[in-house]
Amino acid sequence: MKILIAPDAFKESMSAVTAANAIESGILKVLPQANCKKIPMADGGEGTAEALVNATGGKLYKTNVLNPLGHMIEATYGILGDQKTAVIEMASASGLGLIPLHERNPMITSTYGTGQLIKAALDHQITHLIIGIGGSGTNDGGAGMFQALGGILLDQQGKSIGSGGGSLRDLHLIDISELDSRLQQVTIEVACDVTNPLTGPLGASSIFGPQKGASPEMVKILDQNLKYFSSCLLEQLGADIENIPGSGAAGGLGGGLMGFLGAQLVSGVSLMIQYTELEKAISEADWVITGEGSIDGQTAYGKTLAGIGGLAKKHNIPVVALVGRIGQGAGNMYEQGITSILGILPEVTPLDVALKDGAKNLEKASENLARLLKVATGGVTYEK
Repeated sequence: MKILIAPDAFKESMSAVTAANAIESGILKVLPQANCKKIPMADGGEGTAEALVNATGGKLYKTNVLNPLGHMIEATYGILGDQKTAVIEMASASGLGLIPLHERNPMITSTYGTGQLIKAALDHQITHLIIGIGGSGTNDGGAGMFQALGGILLDQQGKSIGSGGGSLRDLHLIDISELDSRLQQVTIEVACDVTNPLTGPLGASSIFGPQKGASPEMVKILDQNLKYFSSCLLEQLGADIENIPGSGAAGGLGGGLMGFLGAQLVSGVSLMIQYTELEKAISEADWVITGEGSIDGQTAYGKTLAGIGGLAKKHNIPVVALVGRIGQGAGNMYEQGITSILGILPEVTPLDVALKDGAKNLEKASENLARLLKVATGGVTYEK
C-alpha cells in the first residue's frame, strides 16, 4: 500500500514536518509494510520555509530580528537547493504567535523584522526570493518592512513616522533613494493564501484586525489609515494596490510588497505543489493523508487541503484529512476532493492542552485510521 502523507502545520501546535512524522508513526504501528512517502506542505504560512528547503535539499539559517513589538528575537529563513532562491516566512519575524495575547495591538505592531529577514537573505547573493506571508500579527501595510530595507517614510515635519498601522495616517513623503539596491536584481514572489483587498469590509483591517487585537474602533482607524496609505503609494510611486486581490494579506503586507518592491503575488499552495512535485506523488499513491489544525468553510479558498484535494480528485485518489477542529462549512471540502474528515481529539479538552498534545493525538488518530484501512483492504498488508 502506497500512502502519501502531506499535512500542513497545525498552528501553534506542531510543524508540518512534525505532523508528517506523527502520522507515519501511527500508520506503521498497524501497517508496518506500508510504503509511506512524506511531503510536508504549507500555503505561505508557518512551515513554508522548512517545507521548501526540505523539498529542494536546501539549508535553514537563523538571524536576529525585531519582533512586531520591537523586541530582539531569533528568526529563520532558508536557501533552497539551487543556491539562488531564498524563502522567508513573515510569521517568523512578524507573526501573531510572537505576541502575547494581552499585548496584541495592530496599531503599533510592525513588519520591520520581516524587512530584516529579507536583508539577511540578500546577503546570499540570491536572484529569487519567495516570501510566505501567512500568520501575520501586523496591520502596517508593510511600512516597517520598507523602512528596514532602507526606505524612508516621513511625516510633514520631516521625521520618520512611528511603528504600526496607527502611524500610517502621519505619512507625507515616501523616499526610495536609500532602498537596498540589491533588490533590483531579485525577482520576488509572495506566497499568499487569501484574496482580500487592502481596504473595505473584506479588507485587511475588517477581516483580520480583530484576531490581532483590534477593537471595532481600531478596525475603523486602521482601515482608514490603509486607505490613505494606498493613496500615497499611488500618488508618489504610481502603485495602485488598494483593490488588488491579496493586497490585504498579512495586514496589507501583500500590497506593500507589490507597491514598494514590485513583488508578484502567487498562490502559496500552487508554489508548494510546484516545488514538491506533489501531483506526481499523489498520482502514484493508493491513499493520501493530509491534515491541519482547523478546517471550515474558508479552507476551500486557497488553503493547502483544497490544493491537495483538487489534485487527488483529478487522479481519483482518496484523501483523508486529520484535523484538530472541524468548523462550520467544513463539509464543502468533500466537493474539493477530500474523501473524509476526521478529528484527532480523543476527548473535550482545553485549547492549551490540545495544542500541547497535538502530535500525540495525531499519531493516535492516524493509528486508528490505519486500522480502518487494514479492514478496507481485507486485512492485508502490502509489500513495499
